[in-house]
Amino acid sequence: MTPRQRFATSLQKARRASGITQQELGDRCDLHRTEISLLERGGREPRLGTIIKLAGALGVSAESLCVGMAWDVKGQRYKFSK
Repeated sequence: MTPRQRFATSLQKARRASGITQQELGDRCDLHRTEISLLERGGREPRLGTIIKLAGALGVSAESLCVGMAWDVKGQRYKFSK
């Protein structure tokens, strides 16, 4: 798993929980629906500003969209928790 994939899963889960479409989410945060789709499929790594926009539009914290991801300093790799 990669950070993109983990973020994609969290984003899709949050959007579905809010009961809105990709189009509506895009409209709420000034992103095109295809950008939302790319992010939800792990095809693009979001910038910090995009994460903040998405979180605000979904009414969740930016941290919740990045939950379970960490950097292992000694191992120089990403760590993922469940």
